[in-house]
Amino acid sequence: MNRQPTHHSTQSHLTASLTAYLEDLQESGVDGMPLELLSPAETEPTPKRAAPPEQESRIEINEQLNTPEIHETLEQIRKNLGPCQRCKLGATRKNLVFGVGNPKARLVFVGEGPGADEDAQGEPFVGDAGKMLNRIIAAMELKREDVYICNVVKCRPPQNRPPESDEVSACMPFLLRQIQSVRPEAIVALGTSAAHAILQTKVPISKLRGKFHDFHGIPLMPTYHPSYLLRTGGNSDSFWSVWDDMTQVLQLLKLPVPDKSRKK
Repeated sequence: MNRQPTHHSTQSHLTASLTAYLEDLQESGVDGMPLELLSPAETEPTPKRAAPPEQESRIEINEQLNTPEIHETLEQIRKNLGPCQRCKLGATRKNLVFGVGNPKARLVFVGEGPGADEDAQGEPFVGDAGKMLNRIIAAMELKREDVYICNVVKCRPPQNRPPESDEVSACMPFLLRQIQSVRPEAIVALGTSAAHAILQTKVPISKLRGKFHDFHGIPLMPTYHPSYLLRTGGNSDSFWSVWDDMTQVLQLLKLPVPDKSRKK
C-alpha cells in the first residue's frame, strides 16, 4: 500500500491530545502520572521542577513531542511499556498485547482489548474476531501486514468484560504514542468501547458509525466490532454497514473500492 505524505499538523494535534488527556485526568482527581510511563525508555532523568506533579507530566510530554527530531519507534514505546503493572489488568494477564502490522501504515485499526486467544498468543485479533477482521481487510484488497492493529488496553480484561475507566486511563497515553509513531492517514475504531474511549463520548456506535470524526487532525471511522458481526452473521445488515464504512475509508485513502454484490 503506497503511503502518501502526511500533514505536518498531525504531530501538534497529537500533542494537544495528550495534553488535554492529562488535564482531564487532573480534573477527575488524578494527582499525576508517573513520568516513566510517558517518557521514552533509557532517557536521562528529568530535573526536578518546583511545580505540582501533574504540571510536571504535562511539561515533560510537551518537551518530548514539541522537539521535531524526536520520533519514537514502536519498539521504543513497547520497551517503555515494559512488564506493565500500571493497572489491575497486569495481575491477571498471560501476555501483554501491544500491536502488530506496518509501522508506517496509512490505516490503523483499534479494538477495545485482547480476548483469550490474544492473551495466549500476545498478538491482537488472532481469534474468531480476528478472522472476521482479516476478512474485512481482505475485502478491502489489503493485507494484514499493510495496516497496523492494536487495542485501547493492552491486557485482557477478565471474562472479556469491557475495559474500566482506570484501565483505559492507564493505557491511553501508550495508544496515543502508537498513533503518533505510525502517523496514519485514517483510524478505524472497532466497536463501542474503542469508539467511546478514543472519542470520549457515550453516543451509541450505531449513531457514531457511517461518518468520519476528527481525532486531533486524523479522520476516524467508528464501526461495529468484528465479534458483533460473528453474532449477527456474515451477510447481515451490520456486515454491510461495516462494508459501507470501509468503502468511505478506502475513498479517503484514494484506494480502489472493490465491487461487492450483496447476497440475497
